Amino acid sequence: MRIAAVIALAFISLATAFAEKKEDVSTFFVGRLAFGTNNGGDCGDIGDDLIKLVARASTIQVREKKLLKVSDEALFETPFVFMNGHDDFVLSESELENLRRYMSNGGFVFASGCCTNPAFPRGWRREFSRIFPGEQVRKIPYDHLIYRSFYKMDRLTSFDKGNIQLEGLFHNGELVAVMGEDGLCCSFAMDGSCNAGRGVPPDEAKKIALNICVYALTL
Repeated sequence: MRIAAVIALAFISLATAFAEKKEDVSTFFVGRLAFGTNNGGDCGDIGDDLIKLVARASTIQVREKKLLKVSDEALFETPFVFMNGHDDFVLSESELENLRRYMSNGGFVFASGCCTNPAFPRGWRREFSRIFPGEQVRKIPYDHLIYRSFYKMDRLTSFDKGNIQLEGLFHNGELVAVMGEDGLCCSFAMDGSCNAGRGVPPDEAKKIALNICVYALTL
């Protein structure tokens, strides 16, 4: 089955989880999250670059991104959200509860640390490990579908670390949130210029970012 058809069919199941909104099932919705004290604006237009990446590689109609606060009810209108940052952060109890409800009902979170700064990934691991009792953020093994949902990737590499792995949060056996530590989105959006020879190479960053988006739509 062609990948565009697979994505379109899978989006129907996501749309069902968000049944109160009756939108075109061939549309890819992207929300960009403001969280904690982060206003959702780190590294400028990375969210737009993510949208363009999906639009160029598929026949899916891509909806302009919208800025969402984690604590907003509007979060539940968007099955796929993106968050990134440079700094550590702490989520409030209401933010944790909203994310718990969101991901329990089919929502998916894609996170990327900015410019290989270790503070955001450190905060993301800690805070997302607070969402579901007994569920900790962990590395995603290479045999997981996310490494082959669009491009087949046997390994993910970093200029300065060699082989690396995405990290994720699982709920009831399903992957509901993914984080790329090594400047993943900065790499494809800025062609690695802000990473100074560190992090994921731009070509690999584009492939794994698209894999993550396609995986989220085919759950």
